[in-house]
Amino acid sequence: MKELRKYYRIKGSPTEIYAALTNPFPITLWTGSQAEMKEEPESEFSLFDGDIEGKNLSFEKDSKIVQEWYFGDQKEKSIVTITLRPDRLYTKIELHHSNIPDEAFEDIAHGWDTYYFGGLKEYFEK
Repeated sequence: MKELRKYYRIKGSPTEIYAALTNPFPITLWTGSQAEMKEEPESEFSLFDGDIEGKNLSFEKDSKIVQEWYFGDQKEKSIVTITLRPDRLYTKIELHHSNIPDEAFEDIAHGWDTYYFGGLKEYFEK
């Protein structure tokens, strides 16, 4: 199992970024794919037409999202923590993704950069 820690900076307030990560309508806009999301602990979610599925564990309004991501029959939980902090006209984002299966690590790292936060950055900064 591997661990990933990355940092991003996207133009927009933490309130705007948080809404774009927790509301299914903007998620669908910036991903171009179907999304199911509720800002409720213990609720299931699905992003990118079901390519990413999991359970929401906790929310701190406008500052933190903690999720469990599913990887088949994996026994250990893959936990994603996204932390948002204001930085003038931008938001600093810290991503911590733990317990990533070794064979999925490269694809996951690329996906975060290109599709997840890459898509979000393009949405906010176009």
